[in-house]
Amino acid sequence: MALEEFENEPLTEREKGMIRMRSITNYGMGFFMIVVGFFFMFPTSYTHRYIDQYDPALIKIFAVICWLYGGFRLYRGYKKNYFRN
Repeated sequence: MALEEFENEPLTEREKGMIRMRSITNYGMGFFMIVVGFFFMFPTSYTHRYIDQYDPALIKIFAVICWLYGGFRLYRGYKKNYFRN
């Protein structure tokens, strides 16, 4: 069986369920990482006392990294490209 024939096979119900679960996980983790980025970029009065002990520039860089990774996880959940390359 050639690789092209394998890619054109329909997905089984198990594979569809795995894709659905991984997609939900990616959406959830992406949303969570974006929220974490906002908490680090714009700390509240409660989190301010924990964040103030670290370098502000590194905190901002970490927040941007969280946003980028969260965006990547949302994109990966949207594309659903798990079994096919």
